[in-house]
Amino acid sequence: MKNSTVMTEFIFAGITHDPQLQIPLFLVFTLIYLLTLVGNLGVVTLILLDSRLHTPMYLFLSHLSLMDFGYSTAVTPKVMAGFLMEDKVISYNACAAQFFFFAVFLAVDTFLLSSMAHDRHAAVCKPLHYTNIMTPRVCAWMVVGCYVLGFLVASVHTWNAFSLSFCRSNVIDHFFCDVTPVLALSCSDSNRSEMVFFVLVSVNIIFTIMVILVSYLFIFVTILRVRSSEGHQKAFSTCASHLTSISIFYGAGAFMYLQPGSRHSMDTDKMASVCYAVVIPMLNPLIYSLRNREVKSALTKAVGKAKSSLRFIS
Repeated sequence: MKNSTVMTEFIFAGITHDPQLQIPLFLVFTLIYLLTLVGNLGVVTLILLDSRLHTPMYLFLSHLSLMDFGYSTAVTPKVMAGFLMEDKVISYNACAAQFFFFAVFLAVDTFLLSSMAHDRHAAVCKPLHYTNIMTPRVCAWMVVGCYVLGFLVASVHTWNAFSLSFCRSNVIDHFFCDVTPVLALSCSDSNRSEMVFFVLVSVNIIFTIMVILVSYLFIFVTILRVRSSEGHQKAFSTCASHLTSISIFYGAGAFMYLQPGSRHSMDTDKMASVCYAVVIPMLNPLIYSLRNREVKSALTKAVGKAKSSLRFIS
């Protein structure tokens, strides 16, 4: 990396400088992170323990929950620590690592969401051939592909950002190492890096959204051919949670990363980043569990077993 010795550490500006808000925000972020941890790891645990959930859809959902937990963990604990410390310092290498892992988890998330759309297309449009299309081998390769592509995308983004020279202020006007505030500190010409980032993110989003849109186009055509209202309801309930998650995820992502650099307002970006990096990972387990009978049934069964075990012990 060029001139990496010039900058050895960065300082986060944080979300707010108001000292009276530090403790309340720490408590709020701690609550959100605990809900994220319990919700996402709870979903993974339910899927592992309940054999009824050993299907392709829940395989993808378990990995989606791991990614949500991962990219929240890459950001939130450091933010929580910052609320309690006067200096919000992060080393150069730790900043690059945070940037990389956040990008990995986020990129894998996008590919998993498109894989889930393909799975829903096979389930609704070709139910008789579903088990032949979505075999365990095919599902395993799809998951591996999501991780490989996510790793490659994140590696390019990290190299693209941290190969620049940093010799200006070391204050990052943000609460974590995100691409826009990091590039703003570079004393190199960052136009090429900004363009590479914009193109890669655009290609990633367009590719995954096209897979999702084409899948759901065929799903809606199939639903329109179903005459019974019960069939309509079953098909919509199968896809509703996934569509809700996609809308929130891509809506926030497009707002964050597909704006020209000149139009970025850091205060607005900070608020959008709180939603994107902190709140959304907490919401996904709620979206998939509250609207899903099988998950609710597995949760009820697990709670029942836990109560029975406690009674036996006592």
